[in-house]
Amino acid sequence: MKHLTVQDIFLRFYPEYLDKYTPSSQQSKVANCIINCKTGAYGANVSMCEDCGHLQIHYNSCRNRCCPMCQALPKEKWMDKRREDVLEAPYFHVVFTVPQELNPLIYSNQQFLYDAMYHCVSATIEELTSDTKHLGAKVGYICVLHTWGSEMNFHPHIHVILLGGGLTAENQWRDKGEEFFLPVKVLSKLFRGKYLDELKNLWEERKLQFHGSSEKYRNHYAFKELLNTCYEKDWVPHCKKTFNGAQSVINYLGKYTHRIAISNHRIIRMDEDTVTYYVKDYREEGKWKEFTISGVEFIRRFLMHVPPKRFVRIRHYGLLCTRTKTKHLTLCRNLLGCKQYLSRLKDLDTPQMLETLYGIKVTVCKCCGGHLGKPQQRIPLRI
Repeated sequence: MKHLTVQDIFLRFYPEYLDKYTPSSQQSKVANCIINCKTGAYGANVSMCEDCGHLQIHYNSCRNRCCPMCQALPKEKWMDKRREDVLEAPYFHVVFTVPQELNPLIYSNQQFLYDAMYHCVSATIEELTSDTKHLGAKVGYICVLHTWGSEMNFHPHIHVILLGGGLTAENQWRDKGEEFFLPVKVLSKLFRGKYLDELKNLWEERKLQFHGSSEKYRNHYAFKELLNTCYEKDWVPHCKKTFNGAQSVINYLGKYTHRIAISNHRIIRMDEDTVTYYVKDYREEGKWKEFTISGVEFIRRFLMHVPPKRFVRIRHYGLLCTRTKTKHLTLCRNLLGCKQYLSRLKDLDTPQMLETLYGIKVTVCKCCGGHLGKPQQRIPLRI
């Protein structure tokens, strides 16, 4: 029996969704990509066996970053590149969240307020790690924005993979072992202050838009009341313990970098009106439970998490900044006396990658085991 996919849900319920909602141009593009992925709409590669003449057709994928069927190979390629950046040193996973009261405003101003989250997370980490009371060194870290909770509700937060040590001003390595070196309460207060200050500046500069339930924040007093409410809350960042070895860091990165709102394996069933999928209940220690919503609501929630056009979700900072990381990481390895992990996929083409990663031999005939000729690109079978 074929397992249900997000594509099946869009094929069934997207026309009903359009009767009720008007998607943005980016959301519409994602929906069409998912519906047409691997159907022949984006063309196909046709290969003929040189021995038995069997024709083998591979339909092209949409390659959209929100499509559940297109993430596996980009994730593996990205993880493989990161192998060369990993040090044999402590790493920490920190999650920065914002109060739910800000969600309507953030959703109405995604580009500005997602960027503000990155800026404030980065400024918070830079300020605390450079302080000699905490570390007194320049660290490296990767930030990844997720905008969803387990139920596909709107829940923007940033995952940070943070190197637990860094370079001092004298280019010496410094770390504090396996214990997290930043005080969580200070981290929380500093991030809260920086984000709300940036939010206030954007409001005063009239750069914010107000739609739906955020409309009331056009009023100065309502906006000030929102800020006061958020100042009173504890913005508690979550920190997970260190990883066990460099390979576990690489594997862990892959779990977060190319994740989308929901993957196909979480979908349980679909009927004429509803979709049921697994959600994680954090009130019961992360136990997986079934959750049922209407098909139209499923699509609405899924499309809420389409990022703005050309928005960069994975960002590198400090020692891992692209412009300087080769020089910095080479120095760190010399100081730590650790080896560099080399890329496995760097010089491989796609068929070689598929064979290396999954054991799939796309150049071998499925009928006789003979060699398939060079694929010929075909025009789309349908529009």
